[in-house]
This record gives sequence, C-alpha cells and structure tokens, in this order.
Amino acid sequence: MKIHASKSHPRYLSNYYRDLLVWGVHKGLTSPQGLIAQGRGETFDYLIGEKTCLFAKKATMAALAVLIDAKHPVISVNGNAAVLVPKDLVKLSQMLKIPLEINLFHKSKQRERKIADYLRKNKATNILLADNAGIPNLSSNRRFISKHGQTIADVVFVPLEDGDRTEHLISMGKKVIAVDLNPLSRTAQKATITIVDNIVRTLPLMIKLYVRLKNTKKEKLEKIIREYNNQTILKEAISHINKYLK
Repeated sequence: MKIHASKSHPRYLSNYYRDLLVWGVHKGLTSPQGLIAQGRGETFDYLIGEKTCLFAKKATMAALAVLIDAKHPVISVNGNAAVLVPKDLVKLSQMLKIPLEINLFHKSKQRERKIADYLRKNKATNILLADNAGIPNLSSNRRFISKHGQTIADVVFVPLEDGDRTEHLISMGKKVIAVDLNPLSRTAQKATITIVDNIVRTLPLMIKLYVRLKNTKKEKLEKIIREYNNQTILKEAISHINKYLK
C-alpha cells in the first residue's frame, strides 16, 4: 500500500491512519462512512491530548480481567478496526484463544470475505462470519451475528461500535467492552467497560498488559472486575477533557 503521509509532518501518525483508511476504502475493506467515523474520533483524541490517560489504562486493565475470566469471549471486528490494527487484533485473539467475528453496519458478503481474507493474511486462524443468528429487536445490519460467536458469548469486545448494538447486547445479558474516544456517546455510556482511547494505542497496550495478567489467579481477576466502576471512569475522562480545554 502507498501511504502519502510524510514522516516529517508534525501530525504524521494522524495522516498515516487517514491514508490507511482511504486505502482500505479502495480495497473494499472499509466503507466511505468509516472515514467520517475516523474524523469524529480524531476530534476527541485531540481533546484527550492524543495519549493514553490513566482512566484509559484502568479501563484496559479491567477489560483484560473480564476477557481472561470469561467463558465464551468474542472480539467483534468492523472494517475500520480490521484496517487500523489487523496484526494487534490477531495477536490478541491468539493470546486469549478467542475468535474474531466480523460484524458490519454497512454490510455486504463481498466486504465480509475481503476483511476475512485480510485478517488471514495477517495470520488470523479463528474467524467467524455472521449466519442466520440475530440480535432481537435490532434493525440495523449489525444485528446479524454468528451462532458460534456472539450468540453464545458472555463477553463481547467491540473495539469500534454503535450504541444501538451495545445496548441490545447488554439487554441479552452480555458484558460489552468498548473502545470509544467520545465518553459522551451512547456506546460509551451503555458499555460495561469503556476504554476512552484511540484503538491504535489500546490494542498494543492490551497485548502488553496481557503478559502481566495471564497467570493471575481468578480471585485477583474478580477483585479487579468488582472494583471497576465504568461511570467513574467516564467522569474522569470528561473531567480530563474539561481541564484540557481550559
């Protein structure tokens, strides 16, 4: 792929990921609407200082504890996530020994297959596609899920998500872990655990922290989960943004 971002530019990383998503659109991996979502997320990344803050680190630690302690966790992958952090998604999936399930708002069988092939090129071996299973009372295309994945999952990790589906997954009795740069979004407010950070920083941090947590006793994991409060984390994120703007 050809990336036009210059490494000498002060906003090189931001430009790099924009170019990456444009490449993804040309390859049929991401949707044009995904570019708008990326731009919206960048706005909030500016507001948190384009860094991983303490509130995000605490949420990431709790998220890993939940994933390690879960019986049937699943990682839900959309086009933007697949293009931005394919290697990290695959590595986390392999570390946790859990599937990557492709789930798209702007859905097509062709795009699903292309994303699956792209993940396989990045060494993924455990990939699920939506089948006849569905999320009750949800009208968008993201209602389609796998009967071997999110249907039976007790925890769904959704790096980039829409609020409707988060709310419905919660109503099905599942725990939802979301990565969302906007602490005021419905996804952030409804998720069990919200990591207010950029996915390109969150996934590498999760991989790093997993090495520390993987042999942790169940009692310690349960303590981390029990002491975590998502509303407190969201308040810390909003407070940080307010201070950053002053």
